Amino acid sequence: MKIIAFSDIHGSIKTINDIIKKAKNEKVDFIICVGDITYFGKDLDKLLFKLKCDIPLIIIPGNHEDENEVMKLCKKFGFLFLHNSSYRIGNYLFIGRGSGGFSLVDEEFEHIANKLKKTIKKSDKIILLTHAPPYGTRLDLLSVGHVGCNSFTKFIREVKPVLHISGHLHETAGFVDKIGKTRLINVSLKGRLIEID
Repeated sequence: MKIIAFSDIHGSIKTINDIIKKAKNEKVDFIICVGDITYFGKDLDKLLFKLKCDIPLIIIPGNHEDENEVMKLCKKFGFLFLHNSSYRIGNYLFIGRGSGGFSLVDEEFEHIANKLKKTIKKSDKIILLTHAPPYGTRLDLLSVGHVGCNSFTKFIREVKPVLHISGHLHETAGFVDKIGKTRLINVSLKGRLIEID
């Protein structure tokens, strides 16, 4: 599977155009947005409309978007809204948790994750999508120390996704790391082409 994933473009139409062009050229299976497509919700309708193309879009909200507004517009445009839910295609299982970005512990996610874990099959290749990064990695290390979410790190250690995609921290945009065998990528700002075996 081939995807292009991005976040934190904060209203940049040029970036959306570049991502769509690259997605078409590379013939990706999905475009994925892990939040903060807007700057404090401004022009959300217009920005999501610009993402309409022949390639399916999976989206979770960031801390700049109202999750209900994103959900309504996803229904309008035919996008897959993956906040607090999962989506299966073949043996790939996408799990999404948007919003937030500033909590070391996310109790709501932990509650949802316990339910989602029961739906996981042994053969599943899990792709975890969150807006904020997991705690204790290169992706969440700022000058003040680690600022990511422990709940995501715990989930990754338990479930062992093949891939975790996040954004949120502009300072670590493009950084990659691993927790065990799980590949971690901050796809912020320009988008990232990713192949999943």
